[in-house]
Amino acid sequence: PPQLLQPKTVPKRLGTSQRKPREPQIPRSLIKKIFSHFAKMPVTREAFKIVEKCSERYFKQLSDDLEAYTRHAGRKTVEMADLEVLMRRQGLVTDRMPLIVLIERHLPLEYRKLLIPIAVAGNKVIPCK
Repeated sequence: PPQLLQPKTVPKRLGTSQRKPREPQIPRSLIKKIFSHFAKMPVTREAFKIVEKCSERYFKQLSDDLEAYTRHAGRKTVEMADLEVLMRRQGLVTDRMPLIVLIERHLPLEYRKLLIPIAVAGNKVIPCK
């Protein structure tokens, strides 16, 4: 008697479903560039690994705090006011040292133009809201 044809079962791959999704990381080159700008001296590999780990944790905590402030305000987009509240809580922004002064002191001109409104000829303000 002819046997009925049955479809073959394909075994499942076990390795792909067990992986955890990786979070995006800050590039090592950026961390090294920023740290070497402020340290102005050579750093051993072991010390740099610690700096890299601390930077990752710091920015993770920073983003979690900004997310909490935004949700508390009932918004889905982080705004400059959220960042100012965070920096005020960290003690970086005070009544004597406003955020605009920090921006002017530490950021290059091309970034300052993006963050601080500037009046230009023709009665225009850059950046536009």
